[in-house]
Amino acid sequence: MEQMGFKALATTSAGFAWTLGRPDNQVTLDEALEHLRLVVDAVTVPVNADFEGGFAVDPEQVHANVKLAVATGIAGLSIEDSTSDEVDPLYEFDVAVERVKAARRAIDESGTGVVLTGRSEGFVRGLPPDITETIRRLRAYSEAGADCLYAPRIETVEDVAAIIAAVSPKPVNLLINAPFMTVTEAATLGVRRISVGGTLARTAWGGFLQAANEIAVGGTFSRFEQLPNVDALLRNK
Repeated sequence: MEQMGFKALATTSAGFAWTLGRPDNQVTLDEALEHLRLVVDAVTVPVNADFEGGFAVDPEQVHANVKLAVATGIAGLSIEDSTSDEVDPLYEFDVAVERVKAARRAIDESGTGVVLTGRSEGFVRGLPPDITETIRRLRAYSEAGADCLYAPRIETVEDVAAIIAAVSPKPVNLLINAPFMTVTEAATLGVRRISVGGTLARTAWGGFLQAANEIAVGGTFSRFEQLPNVDALLRNK
């Protein structure tokens, strides 16, 4: 991505977990920290970390873990309100806010200026979509010290516009993992940052599976045409 001219990079917890042969949210804190160090050392542009839920429940432990993450050299990180519990998928409102406050305090104590993104998972983790509750949480995370606000899987113009209006002037991150909006359209709405989550990785998996299926079923190799020269890309980093 750096070779293509992007000015910053972001990690994705799902993409990293998949490289280890695991589902999302199945990476340990130590593995995540080492991954962040490797990414930061490999590029010259700022790196934003998908730090999941801070790898802890208790706000004080979130505080301690965020301090460890900041020490890797990242330029930003996100803290989400997902519990990874199918029965009760989001942290109770007050607890979720305290966790964002703890992350803010850890960053402030570090003196690094790392950008904190407050992330609400209500449209992701098996709940009926509730834009009112999502906005309530994002506003609270903004007041708790988040620099940027993010609600993955918001996929209508109306909901995106409502979130931007609710948390303005704080910037909003928009996940685009389906072709429902262009970069220009997002910018016109007031979106300040776009991420794609693990979708680039899933795109690569799609090409891999299609090529493998063609070989297995048809015995042909047509998908091996016009492929990128990966060695050249790496030499030019």
